[in-house]
Amino acid sequence: MELSAPSAAASASQRCEGRLSDCGIRPTAQRVRIATLLLSAPQHLSAEQILACLRAAGARVSKATVYNTLNLFAAHGLIRQLSVDGSRAWFDSNVEPHYHFHDLESGALIDVPVPAVAFSRLPAPPPGTEVAGIDLVIRLRKKM
Repeated sequence: MELSAPSAAASASQRCEGRLSDCGIRPTAQRVRIATLLLSAPQHLSAEQILACLRAAGARVSKATVYNTLNLFAAHGLIRQLSVDGSRAWFDSNVEPHYHFHDLESGALIDVPVPAVAFSRLPAPPPGTEVAGIDLVIRLRKKM
């Protein structure tokens, strides 16, 4: 049985509302809209892209609300914040361990699975610390 578009949207919103609650985040209407947009598929979006999509859909939401919500989601482990080139933050809906390709021309980020990368050796961390994770961004450009 196929769902109509409104039913599918309502179902996605309900799933996101549940995920927010499960993470200890109060599911306000704006948070649910942002979560529904970002968590609809594995993707990498900037706050500006999310704001533009929400406004194009008729949502009245401020830039500060989008940033605050994304930071809240990241703090609760619902999404991952990425700093790729220093020009803006990206928000990744895939929180499983993985790395990224970064297309320098388009700006696109593409997930790279952990098993596709092999590290032969890492330096020992300073005394009293341990490795908490590795962020790897492989920058791509067209062949010349």
